[in-house]
Amino acid sequence: MQKTIIAIDAMGGDVGPEVTIRGLVQTHLERPNAAFLLFGNEEAIQAELSQHNSLQAVCTVHHCEKEVSMDAKPSVALRQGRKVSGMWRGVDAVKQGEAQAFVSAGNTGALMAMGKVVLRTLPGIERPAMAAIWPTVRGESVVLDVGANIGGTAAHYAQFAVMGAAYARTVFGLSEPEIGLLNIGVEEVKGTDEVKEAAELLTLSDLNFKGFVEGDGIGRGDVDVVVTDGFTGNIALKTAEGTARQIGEYLRQAMGSSLLSKIGYVFSMGAFKALRKRMDPNAANGGMLLGLNGIVVKSHGGADADGFATAVEVAIEAAEADILGAISSDIEAMQALLDDAWAQSLT
Repeated sequence: MQKTIIAIDAMGGDVGPEVTIRGLVQTHLERPNAAFLLFGNEEAIQAELSQHNSLQAVCTVHHCEKEVSMDAKPSVALRQGRKVSGMWRGVDAVKQGEAQAFVSAGNTGALMAMGKVVLRTLPGIERPAMAAIWPTVRGESVVLDVGANIGGTAAHYAQFAVMGAAYARTVFGLSEPEIGLLNIGVEEVKGTDEVKEAAELLTLSDLNFKGFVEGDGIGRGDVDVVVTDGFTGNIALKTAEGTARQIGEYLRQAMGSSLLSKIGYVFSMGAFKALRKRMDPNAANGGMLLGLNGIVVKSHGGADADGFATAVEVAIEAAEADILGAISSDIEAMQALLDDAWAQSLT
């Protein structure tokens, strides 16, 4: 069986190789058919890799002279990291066909900039969007954009919807995923002009568009794909993560508040462990930059080994599902709709 090869920014994130390598150890246990190209400081990578003999056989280390700092501006990262940073070389490995996907926990803006410069966008896509898998009461949903763009036009929202639907079909196996536009209310009169115009476009499309969705509908799982801009989506994502941690802390304090509570916790330990697992932000880590002509996945910079392993799993699933082909075929129909709408606006 042919191996799935994933390029890894081994130096990315708040910790670097200590987390990325331990994450790959977990991935290797679950996905023994995957192999990894590790980009970064060879000495630092080998120091961690030497502690995991089983992983060494499926890893190839490529030394890189520079790293992209987490606070570097995208323009600076492009200028200083071009062709020499692990982030650039990992993205380029996808372009050259040496890897089927790239995963980085590094600087989001730099990753998006390098992805657009090296891989370009798919035909018909104006802006790539970061898609996150969001745990819900009824399963999982796709939310995009969660950080790649600030604001957007109706056409951008429509393109996000196409990409999100393709992602849900290929990764979740849904034949007709339900799509909703995130808004401040479900009524047609509410929202910005761009969001209302996007709703009109999506109503005319062949997508399974269900209308507007409010913020509390994301966690309920009202739809399979939630479309918004990166500013709003990122705030929603970080708010949900913070709320999960807040509830977890409330539960910890409540369970230790009295002897009776502590006894009750002992008997309910299994249930609380299951709850903690479902509320763990690391379980939903890994945002794919949809719209690029190649698979790029962004891991949270502060993710632990479990979280990074989840991001790598997202990359493997996307690579094996041929999500790029699905987006390319669907965007043609949406582009025709956008062209018609534009022509009518001129008459």
